[in-house]
Amino acid sequence: MSVLSKKYIVDLTTATPEGVHELAMSGRVAGVVLVHIGFFRIVETPEETISIATSVEKLYKLAKETGLFEVQLTDHMPRGLNYRDFKDNKSHFLFSVAMDLDAAIITGDPKLEAMASASNIEVVKIPAARRLPSFTEFFEEDVMSLHLKEGVPPMVKRGKPGSWRLEYIREEPVTRAELEQMVREIHEYSIASGESVKEISRPGSLIAQLGHYRIVVTKPPLSDGMEITIVKPLRKLKLSDYTISAKLLKRFEEQAEGILIAGAPGMGKTTFAQALAEFYYEKGKIVKTVESPRDMQLPPEITQLSKTYATSEEIHDILLLSRPDYTIYDELRDTKDFELFADLRLAGVGMVGVVHATSPIDAIQRFIGRVELGMIPSIIDTVVFIKNGDIEKVYTLETTIKVPHGLTESDLARPVVVVKDFETNQPEYEIYVFGERTFVVPIKRGLTAKQQRAVKKIVNILSKYVPEEEIEVSPVGSKIVVTIPVEYAPIALSRSRKKLDRLKRQLGVKFEVKTR
Repeated sequence: MSVLSKKYIVDLTTATPEGVHELAMSGRVAGVVLVHIGFFRIVETPEETISIATSVEKLYKLAKETGLFEVQLTDHMPRGLNYRDFKDNKSHFLFSVAMDLDAAIITGDPKLEAMASASNIEVVKIPAARRLPSFTEFFEEDVMSLHLKEGVPPMVKRGKPGSWRLEYIREEPVTRAELEQMVREIHEYSIASGESVKEISRPGSLIAQLGHYRIVVTKPPLSDGMEITIVKPLRKLKLSDYTISAKLLKRFEEQAEGILIAGAPGMGKTTFAQALAEFYYEKGKIVKTVESPRDMQLPPEITQLSKTYATSEEIHDILLLSRPDYTIYDELRDTKDFELFADLRLAGVGMVGVVHATSPIDAIQRFIGRVELGMIPSIIDTVVFIKNGDIEKVYTLETTIKVPHGLTESDLARPVVVVKDFETNQPEYEIYVFGERTFVVPIKRGLTAKQQRAVKKIVNILSKYVPEEEIEVSPVGSKIVVTIPVEYAPIALSRSRKKLDRLKRQLGVKFEVKTR
């Protein structure tokens, strides 16, 4: 086969026009570069079409400028395949085209490369990236994240957890072509560096880890436009960098084995979990993590497991049989996560869980209803609340048999979960079951005995029209706020209003019924 008649089928999702040009300049590509029109057939939006067309136009331009290769479109359809196959399994489709046309393949896709090599089809790998992806230039020292969406000027979030501001970095909106080009850059660099970990890849989204950068890509129809969000931790901390007392440090070393790290999004929970993982590793402990995505920056001795590639049962078996001293579970999201965390902890594995919560007590409440109330202190013994990148509050939990705070009758004694401030050892909350409901009562501003009696009667009145589990009661100052779903409100309030008003007068208790 002469050089001029040699054919190449190009994978436009991993090979940029600039990459093909570089291959031609180095003499590795010389002949006809075929672009399959299937790339146009699988697009779902006009913006995607423009992006593909721009890439093909660049190829034509570079071919004309250099004279080292030609560019042609092809509509060749391998026997038994159609354009739906191109969309569902691009690698297999391009592989079949290359076999039929006796063409080499230009790609950076490891799967396509392996298929071609095993079948003795020539593969020309895209050039190794010689520079970092272009998005890295936006990450100055105080930049937490980069936010790019087509049709919107690019933005960065500057500052630190709990104290940041959103800034536009240019006036011109980001185009779809720019975003597609950035995705290709990321893919090229990941292939060359071997750093990328693709955690979740779906038709409408991609979640990946590239070195320190967590990358989230969404596109239509999932989102109303293509968007790329890239997050990078500002710094890597050790446990000694936090405001941590000697008492708490001793607890981490000697006692805490069911730790819950809580905080609002972006407050530094994962950074603290990472510091705790290294702390235990340096103490000679076997540490593993369960993450999705795997974005913690840890020593290679700490094995990082992905929830994306395994079932809860598989992770359960792996961790029980490999017997780590501590497992860092980042993040607890759905019921299966909480159940797996609880099961491993009760089996004797030291567990550190990360959970989103706006207050430390909210983090504990995430377990209520998912595990038996009396088991919670056996699962969680220490709650660390992170705010603005530092430790704000630490709770410990214990179970005791007592009369709940605010009640006086001795025959009301029952198991109570007491939540204490770790530093002062003062109880701040009690959690207990009263009737069929679980109450989380703040002690310092909790319900009085009179209010407790009122709550019981209010629930009894409303439960005739509203399922009891849907009635929420909470103290607000000196008043009780009762919340019910809005769909039950018309009948419940109209039929119980007189009884509730009479109850207010009889007990002298202030309360209000609201809807949600």
